[in-house]
Amino acid sequence: MSVAIDAFAEATVRTATPLALAAMGELVVERAGIINISLEGIIISGCFGALVGATHVGALGGYVASMACGIAIALVFAAFAVWLRTDQIIAGTAVTLLAVGLTGTLYRALYGPAGAGLSIPTTGPIALPGLSKIPMLGPGFFNQPMVAYVAYLLVPLVWWWMYKTHAGLALRAVGESPDAAQAAGIQVNRMRLGALIVGGAAGGLAGGTLVLAQAGTFAEGMSAGRGFIAIAIVVLGRWHPGGVVIAALLFGAGSALQFLLQAIGVAVPYQFLLALPYLLTLAGLAGLAGRVRAPAGLATEASR
Repeated sequence: MSVAIDAFAEATVRTATPLALAAMGELVVERAGIINISLEGIIISGCFGALVGATHVGALGGYVASMACGIAIALVFAAFAVWLRTDQIIAGTAVTLLAVGLTGTLYRALYGPAGAGLSIPTTGPIALPGLSKIPMLGPGFFNQPMVAYVAYLLVPLVWWWMYKTHAGLALRAVGESPDAAQAAGIQVNRMRLGALIVGGAAGGLAGGTLVLAQAGTFAEGMSAGRGFIAIAIVVLGRWHPGGVVIAALLFGAGSALQFLLQAIGVAVPYQFLLALPYLLTLAGLAGLAGRVRAPAGLATEASR
């Protein structure tokens, strides 16, 4: 039983890590009054960038390339959503479709029909001395790839920046009332561009995590809706860094539950277990976890 719980905790954190990274970046973006529907495209671009970077430079180069590709897609979205002031939902959907098609085309052109295989360098788990020995939780939470610990550190860092700095206050002001923020001397477009760059880097890193710390290869469409799930996680987490990471872990636990039930011999249709994380997300969005309040300027800006 102890082994099953350790495996469940490990799978929970492993599944939650890319979601938490993408959702933390999306939190910054939405606090600036933008809904970045292109996050799905950012993640798949990060996956492809990680493949190319790791193939030519190594695992570290793969992570850097994943963030660069994520930022590039975020800048394409910013051109439409920030400067041209187009509808954010339509622009984000179009950019996502562009990224999915572009990565698939480049993958086939560079690696051929057979693909890249499982030959790229990856990053394995690193056990933290002492912490990894904690009963039940230690092996799962503190024997993870380095990128998981980066996700841990992002939570207090984003909280401190958002609530304890003038820049964080300016970001939240832009998300609540861009006109009032502009009147107060805040460069709204510059702040939103910066937020999208952060969101692009975090989303790209989430894609890099999928390739370099989990799958060990690239497959077309391997983001598998994680960008949309990350957006839902931000809502479920009430636009707060602590809530976002808890919501990501909840989704990860829902995904990992199938492994725990199989290990202890509980016969449950696997289709239900595959659907469970999405049911949990829908339940949260429906308000079963309590009423949530979005930044005041988010809905109006999304349709401007």
